[in-house]
Amino acid sequence: MTQSLPLLALSVRQPWAWAIIHAGKNVENRDWVRTNPGMTYRGPVAIHASQGMTRAEYDEAAAFMASIGVTCPPAIELQRGGIIGSVIVQDIVRNRDMPGGDGNKFSPWFFGPVGLLLRKPVACEFVLAKGALGFFKWAAGDHLESQQPARWMLPEQPTKAKQSKPEAQGTLL
Repeated sequence: MTQSLPLLALSVRQPWAWAIIHAGKNVENRDWVRTNPGMTYRGPVAIHASQGMTRAEYDEAAAFMASIGVTCPPAIELQRGGIIGSVIVQDIVRNRDMPGGDGNKFSPWFFGPVGLLLRKPVACEFVLAKGALGFFKWAAGDHLESQQPARWMLPEQPTKAKQSKPEAQGTLL
């Protein structure tokens, strides 16, 4: 499976990485300056879901997605610390008006100041891999351990105060 993935990757925090591959997020926002080498790259790139994801990041992203009609999966279901798919970087944009192609020029996903215009997302089987900043050459990292979910991602457990014992019913003989 890894042979068909691009050698270059871009690490994106969840749940934004999920949105690129599964929810039509066609712009990856960056604050890069013109001299950044990533500003000249066009072509295929693997999407690496970074290991880190705070509750605040998740809540903010999920709320934004809900505002545009996208249902974000629960945080615990988002894969982190590896490659989740690939896209083609078509262009670099600096405003909400996207260059042609899909007939809809406006993208709600653009926040700027710079956006990588993405096309043709393809999901893949999860490949554990170490991430890095910017575009980077990745390698399958079987030596890495899978990221464990943070406590806030786990289903809420009832506390002792919330647990109630059923009252015994019956009559005395």
